[in-house]
Amino acid sequence: MTVYVDDMHTSARGNLGRMRMSHMVADSTAELLEMADRIGVDRRHLRHAGTGREHFDICLSRRVRAVAAGAVEITMRDMARMRRERRQG
Repeated sequence: MTVYVDDMHTSARGNLGRMRMSHMVADSTAELLEMADRIGVDRRHLRHAGTGREHFDICLSRRVRAVAAGAVEITMRDMARMRRERRQG
């Protein structure tokens, strides 16, 4: 089981483009929620729960925490491939 963070670094909507965000996904919901708890991301921000698109949008400071806690850094392309595989699988 693994948690992943992508290199998207997109601007958050509604924040005048100042907050930079990445996606955090995992091999299981339990692991994703455990990492969210560990790095201080509120579980209520889980997006698309129970689907192949399940993820958290996390700010770059939380991304740094996730990597320090063992999350694997991946590219946006890797993330897209993983999502495709989950939808098909």
